[in-house]
Amino acid sequence: MGFGPLNSSSGNGDRLRFQVAVYLVVSVFVVLLLRIWFLQIIRGETYRDLSENNRIRLEDIAPTRGIIYDRHGRILVDNRPAFKLAIVRADVGDLKQTLNKLSRFLDIEQDQLEEKVRNAPKGAPFRPILLNRDMNRDQVAAVETHRFNLSGVMVQIQPRRSYERPSLAAHLIGYLGEIGEAQLKKRQNQGYKLGDYLGRYGVEMEWEVELKGQRGGRQVEADAAGRQLQILREIPPQPGHNLVLTLDTQLQLEAERALEGKAGAIVAMDPNTGDILAMASSPAFDQNQFVRGFTPGEWQAIVDHPRHPLENKAIQGQYPLGSIFKPVVVAAALAEGVIEPETKLTCNGEYRLGNQLYRCWKKRGHGEIALYQAVVQSCDIYFYQLGQRLGVERMADYARRFRLGSRTLVRLNNEAGGLVPTARWKLRRFGVPWQKGEDLVTAIGQGFLLATPIQMGVFYAAIANGGVLVKPRVVMRVEDADGRVVKKVQPEAVGKLDLSPSVIAFLQRALEGAVQEPKGTGRAALLRGKLRGLRVAGKTGTAQVIRMAEDDEEEGESQVPYKFRDHAWFVAYAPAEAPEIVVTVLVEHGGHGGSAAAPLARQVMETYFKNRPPVQEAKLEGESGQNRAGVME
Repeated sequence: MGFGPLNSSSGNGDRLRFQVAVYLVVSVFVVLLLRIWFLQIIRGETYRDLSENNRIRLEDIAPTRGIIYDRHGRILVDNRPAFKLAIVRADVGDLKQTLNKLSRFLDIEQDQLEEKVRNAPKGAPFRPILLNRDMNRDQVAAVETHRFNLSGVMVQIQPRRSYERPSLAAHLIGYLGEIGEAQLKKRQNQGYKLGDYLGRYGVEMEWEVELKGQRGGRQVEADAAGRQLQILREIPPQPGHNLVLTLDTQLQLEAERALEGKAGAIVAMDPNTGDILAMASSPAFDQNQFVRGFTPGEWQAIVDHPRHPLENKAIQGQYPLGSIFKPVVVAAALAEGVIEPETKLTCNGEYRLGNQLYRCWKKRGHGEIALYQAVVQSCDIYFYQLGQRLGVERMADYARRFRLGSRTLVRLNNEAGGLVPTARWKLRRFGVPWQKGEDLVTAIGQGFLLATPIQMGVFYAAIANGGVLVKPRVVMRVEDADGRVVKKVQPEAVGKLDLSPSVIAFLQRALEGAVQEPKGTGRAALLRGKLRGLRVAGKTGTAQVIRMAEDDEEEGESQVPYKFRDHAWFVAYAPAEAPEIVVTVLVEHGGHGGSAAAPLARQVMETYFKNRPPVQEAKLEGESGQNRAGVME
């Protein structure tokens, strides 16, 4: 069987299709090669520039911190625009040359700029490195003029904290500090970034959550020089809440003027609500310095200052009390039935216990005297005898009823609690038993007793208002940026004096006599000014720092070294019949309370009653200066 010839037309068709396919593949390949050649050779530089010079970046937008006002709406702390200079390492051509130019423009040593670049976190070439946080106008103008020659350099505007009256209420308001790497790791500091500022002291610290706001961000397109081309997306920051403090600026200024050149503290408080109207601690400091930053020499000078300007003496200073402690002894003696108001004791200027002699401040003595006049004239001999009859344990019990030895719970950091000694405390602390003579010195506020000025303000406020122990309040309310109230901080009582109304009334009457009566220890100093006609109650105190020999006492106060001089106290409230303000004054090493402290209280009270607010905020429910106990007969 045979086969016929192959079909030549079928083979030619296959060959033709194969050739066409080859030509198509070769053509496509040639076109791709030509396109690649065109893109890489002809237009390569253009596209490389586009790729390199345009980048998408994420930028933080810092929130505006809340404003702080006084009780009358005066701005105490605000924010101002500040120009921040940063450099993006990946965008800089010649880093050394760029820093050299910036050194000239900023008038800063190039070594300092190089150190900041070296210390910046590694592995983030597109993260801006901060070189200057707050440029002045001349520096900004110089950098902006040469921006095209400063690749990678960027200028940004951010809010900067501004304390409108440098050093005003510095210890109460506080200051900000730059957050460090260790703090960033703490859970409560989530949401912060390295270089952010947060409250480090005072109200700025205690109300950080309300003040700080929430940061925003934007997605921007920038060129190689760091210049912004366009904003692609933005989430605006949320400003912090504003605070309205209980402070009265005029009263605060007067308190600080009164303390000028002295070391000490003044606290002015509303005895019915606990509002802190003024809190001055001297010497003070400029909070703006913490924002600008200290040189090593400046910081060392403030740390080594002998009068400790960084200490808030109003809440941290713990001092012996002197005669301002005597109302505790009176309350204990009356409540325990140790003595009656009309009981008379004799003061010859000295009192002997065993072989120890204890003297009165009045060398010739007060003669035969009853309890009321013993308070008015501050007779030490009378109180020595009360202390001997009561003993330290009962005096300590009544001191704690006035919340001595405990913090007042004012919302400020590092408040001290003071000290109320007992026999057990001394044995535990020193390993030495309590001595009978220590009952005597405790009764006149000496010995181991310690308290802060704000504790004594709360103490006397409780006497003034009829027995309510108020919690000091420094913030009245929190508002949003539009002025709407977010939170109102209500006045708060932390307890009541465990004393009968008759005992409280006797204390009120005796303290009023100490200022109003001719022989009162606070009369001459307080009523010399513009407070004539206004009934004021109060008590002076002179607290020994060390016990001086009799010969040294006779030499006079001016001959005693400053650090050994007595502390001067005065606590007063007014009007005595319906108290609106209690003022506590402590002058470190000031000498006598009547001559050194009382005049300062007069200055503050004169300012208060001259500018007395027309409308008072609501008092604690059910309590007011009007509801005072009847006078003990």
